Amino acid sequence: MDGAARTRAWGVGLTVLSSVCFGASGPFGKALIEGGLSPLQAVWLRMATAALVLVPLAAVLRGRALARGLRRDLVPIVGYGIAGIAGCQAFYFVAASRLPVGVAILLEFCGPVIVLAWLRIVRRAPVHRTAAAGVAVALAGLALVVQVWQGLGLDPLGLAAGLAAAACQAAYFLIVDRLAGRADPIVLTASGSAVAVAALTAIAAPWTLPWDVLPADVAVGGHTAPGWTLVAWIGLVSTVLAYLTGTAGLQRLPAQVGGAICYTEAVAAALIAWAVLGEHLAPAQLAGGAIVLTGAYIAQRAAIARPAPPGVPPAPAAPIPGTAPTTAVGR
Repeated sequence: MDGAARTRAWGVGLTVLSSVCFGASGPFGKALIEGGLSPLQAVWLRMATAALVLVPLAAVLRGRALARGLRRDLVPIVGYGIAGIAGCQAFYFVAASRLPVGVAILLEFCGPVIVLAWLRIVRRAPVHRTAAAGVAVALAGLALVVQVWQGLGLDPLGLAAGLAAAACQAAYFLIVDRLAGRADPIVLTASGSAVAVAALTAIAAPWTLPWDVLPADVAVGGHTAPGWTLVAWIGLVSTVLAYLTGTAGLQRLPAQVGGAICYTEAVAAALIAWAVLGEHLAPAQLAGGAIVLTGAYIAQRAAIARPAPPGVPPAPAAPIPGTAPTTAVGR
């Protein structure tokens, strides 16, 4: 195997690992919520755990770049942390607590559809026909996922939260697009995590958190596990490890290849929810999920990645048409 093939193989492996790690956040986060935490408290614990690792790591590895990036890009970084991380994860956890995890994450993955609408309607930018076709396919699949023939029989609050997570995911992509070629991925992730913790503190009220859930045994499907191990998993594995392996993997792949692989997260989340929580989707919903992912993939294939300026480390790819590459969004 030559050097390029080896690099690509590492990229694929690391990106798949990242997607699986991200996908596990929903099932284990849902177990914590059913064990006594509110969705916002579960998200706050996840981000606080991640920030305790990511912020010192960024300070050691990117000390000067961290300070320079905060001075130059403070406003978009704050928006990234509030909407792209805190909002996206909070709404996703609310949706996952009221819907099957597979449905919740498929709703979140409608973010690219919202971005395309924003680009066309608000920015009045031309949209590639292939991207528009992908959006149409994704919307058709979404109709199957939410079972529109039953009058949107899913939990209304869960459905609204899933779509809000998609809107926050779209904001994430648009903000990162603005920072393309400027922000170091580690700096952006660490700074965004710190902002997310601060934003969530105001609404999650961690001082009211039932801390007794952490040492207690929490039901996970037909088994139990101490609550703190689930917090450690969603904070360290589904956030820190997911971001770091995603960054490393996507930097080794072409933008469109990396972006396409990121869609395995939705499949991983549904499979883990089935294996761990025993959640099953109806055959029509499974077919709809496959159609959603197919449509998103078609739309993503229309993306044209912009090269980073000379001397600036390239950011990894994102599964979104019309934007520059970045890390996969934290779910």
